[in-house]
Formats: sequence, structure tokens, C-alpha cells
Amino acid sequence: MADRFLAGRTAMVTGGASGMGLAMAQAFASQGANVSIGSLLSAGSKTEGEVVHIPGQEQMNHAVSVIEGEGVECLGLDLDVTSDDSVEAFHQATVDRLGPVDILANAAGITAEQTIVGHPDALWDKVIDVNLTGTYRAIKRALPGMIERGWGRIINIASTAASVGAVTSGAYCASKAGVVGLTTCVALEGAPHGVTCNAISPTWVDTSFGREWMSDIAEKQEHRSGEEYISDVEKTNPQGRLISPTEIGALALFLCSDAARGITMEDLRVSAGSLW
Repeated sequence: MADRFLAGRTAMVTGGASGMGLAMAQAFASQGANVSIGSLLSAGSKTEGEVVHIPGQEQMNHAVSVIEGEGVECLGLDLDVTSDDSVEAFHQATVDRLGPVDILANAAGITAEQTIVGHPDALWDKVIDVNLTGTYRAIKRALPGMIERGWGRIINIASTAASVGAVTSGAYCASKAGVVGLTTCVALEGAPHGVTCNAISPTWVDTSFGREWMSDIAEKQEHRSGEEYISDVEKTNPQGRLISPTEIGALALFLCSDAARGITMEDLRVSAGSLW
């Protein structure tokens, strides 16, 4: 166990109780990192029109158990990335329990299906606040310590939507393009200090959030079943499938390795050949 290359490191993962966040957290743990995972566990003040996966406490407990099964420590907490206080508390709890944050993975995210014409301002603000500003809030806490210690890895989940538009995804596309832009700036800031920052931009991933989003499109816009829509998405992908969350975890893990220390400021597509 001691020869695992992330032994002694601490990873902090937003949106870590499910989907791509959990896949990254488990990948880090498999190589010896202690991990904190934060996810929104109750609906709270949900904005009308947002599409979000809320794992709940039972799923959080399961995620913690899965990660601890890798022989590491894991801290799982309720996290609202739209709240400065919540992000600050999550970061401080991580440092207090597991030590300074060496790896930050930002996977918390929501979407909304809405044209710009008629777009409720509150819905626009919520998507930007979660996907872009929430990523900023987490980086703002973790980056100073990484710079001070001369080592750090920051991985932001963006999307193929950052570079490909969709008529009903203006807020989501804008937020993910913003994540890519933020990634480049953080990479430049961290480069002289041994800190890398990269974005991973997947196409449709086989997660609860992805399936809920596709079902929302199918049912509300096309008046058909979500499973039928998902089947069509799979068929139109050049590889005939959805991306697996473990593929995102594997790439995130590689980006934490010494072999990847020259990889920074990149937007890495994982799309199986698909444009969106």
C-alpha cells in the first residue's frame, strides 16, 4: 500500500458523492490519497427549471464507504458551492481532518433547459453560480496552500458544451466555457509553483445526473421517454456508447501523476468522437 503514488496526499472533491466526482475520488483513493467529498444533500432553495442530481445522505454514506474500502481516510460533508460559508467550512474541515489540500477536483454542477428568449434571470444566475463561481470558490481556498508548498493538481469538470452550443443550453454552455477560461488563468498562476490546472470536457456520461438531464430533454421537449432518448444518444455517438465515469476518474488520476506534470492549461475532451 505504501508504494501508491498519492500516499500522503489529500484530495478534495466537490460533487463527490456520485457520478464523475465519486469516480475521481475513488481513483485518487486507489493510489493512496485521503479524500474529502462534498455534495449537496438536500434540495434546499432549488430554482425552478434547474436540473440537478441530489444524492442524499444515504448515497453519501455509501460513497464514503466505497472510498474507505481503498484503505484511506474519507470525509463526506454536505456542500453548497453557491455559499462562501459552505465552501470555506468544507475546505477547513478537510484541512483539519486530513491535512492540506494537494488535489482539488471540481465536479459539482447543474444545468437548465431554456432558450435565452424568456430565460428567467434567477435560473441563469443559479447555473453560473454553481458551475463557474462554485469552481472559483473552491479553487480560491485550495490554491494558496498548493503554491506555498510547491505542488498541486486542480482538475475542473467542464464539458464539450464549452465549445459546442445548443439552443436550450445557453447558461450551461456559457458556464462551462467560463470554467475552461478560468482553468487557463489558474494554470498560468500556478505554473511557476509546481501547480497544474486542467479541464476535462466529457460528452454525455453515464451518471444519474446525465440520465436525469437527458430524460428532462426527452420528456419536456420531445414528449418521449428518457430511455428512448438515451438509446438514440448512444447510437449517434461514433463509438456507440456513453462515457463511463471511471474513464473520467482514470484521466484525473493520470493528471495527478509525475508523468503529467507538464500537462497544464489544457481542455481535455473525452467524447468518443462526439462533438457534443
